[in-house]
Amino acid sequence: MNIKRVKKIVLAYSGGLDTSAIIPWLKENYTSCEVIAFVADIGQPDNSLADIEQKAKQSGASSCYIIDLKEDFVENYIYPVLQTGATYESFYLMGTCMARPIIAKAQVDLAIKINADTLCHGSTGKGNDQVRFESAYTALAPKLKLIAPWREWHLNSRESLLRYLKDKNIETHISTKKIYSRDENIWHISTEGGMLEDPSKKPEKNCWIWTNDPVDAPDEPETLVINIKKGRVVGINDKKLSPFQCLKKLNIMGAKHGIGRVDMIENRLIGIKSRGCYETPGGTIMFNALRALEQLVLDRDSFKWRQQLGYEMSYVVYEGRWFTPLRKSIQCAAKILSDELTGEVIMQLYKGNAIVIGKKSINSLYSKDYSTFSEDNVYDHKDAGGFVKLFSLVSRIRALKKQNK
Repeated sequence: MNIKRVKKIVLAYSGGLDTSAIIPWLKENYTSCEVIAFVADIGQPDNSLADIEQKAKQSGASSCYIIDLKEDFVENYIYPVLQTGATYESFYLMGTCMARPIIAKAQVDLAIKINADTLCHGSTGKGNDQVRFESAYTALAPKLKLIAPWREWHLNSRESLLRYLKDKNIETHISTKKIYSRDENIWHISTEGGMLEDPSKKPEKNCWIWTNDPVDAPDEPETLVINIKKGRVVGINDKKLSPFQCLKKLNIMGAKHGIGRVDMIENRLIGIKSRGCYETPGGTIMFNALRALEQLVLDRDSFKWRQQLGYEMSYVVYEGRWFTPLRKSIQCAAKILSDELTGEVIMQLYKGNAIVIGKKSINSLYSKDYSTFSEDNVYDHKDAGGFVKLFSLVSRIRALKKQNK
């Protein structure tokens, strides 16, 4: 890239190890540029944002913009994905993946607003986030230039980043003894690196940040009601709350009972396998509640289709293809199905489990009159004979052909 052409850079800044090193590195290597730190508030702890502006400026940023995206994130990114039932490789509820498009969009919007010419992110050359950020940049602002320091600089490890920051007298809470890589927002917290790079080892206690160990969780279960309207959680225990407040409250309740822990090996987009420990307490409760309500409301073929939508959506979101017609089409299809999901789900939280113990819906297709094992006046068992003959007709024809041979 022509250094002289880079004048104003908007950096997606978290205050973590990577982006803390990026600001001084940009100032060194793009000497005439102005670096603006952009921070997306998507529900990470308040203490992580308390002094982030001061930290960014001390690192060399000319200014720092903190933009509140919490409600937008839950309502327009998390809930639509939740309606599809998407989980990547069966277990991962994709907290990092869903956050990247909203961060990238807000970063682009800011860059355009302040007439910046360049975007920058702190994703490594081994990870998925470089694809997610840059795919969003390309879809939203293809004329803006891009700097990806991890693909340019000589710093090749977290240890080398720590040495670099020490030389620059820039403080960081990361150390060689606490060198996990973490990502946190209102939906989840992920932990990677450190001792987790040996998949044969059990995660240490300090790997888990939000949730109680299920062994240490309360010995008495807690019962709650999840209120759902058109596939969206709208209240808890009949108290109406905003999407963000619903998730925030369920995070607290779920974390107390050790719910939402996942330790998995996943296939990254670029082909590397990686290990991550994920904590998604409120999200796990929401996910289980919606799947339970589907059992009442969706017919067999609709449920099968919803499962397919979830499978496809998991790859679309994981691979950073949010700003594509494919994502929109999957989301629209899922919305049509979820428009019938109105009702309430009774759940019990206990020792790491979010257990559904009751559910009801005005759109329920369940009929006790038809399903009962007791005597009924609505179902004639003789009708099943013709159905079974037609349903198995192909098998009958195939078997007869084999016998004739």
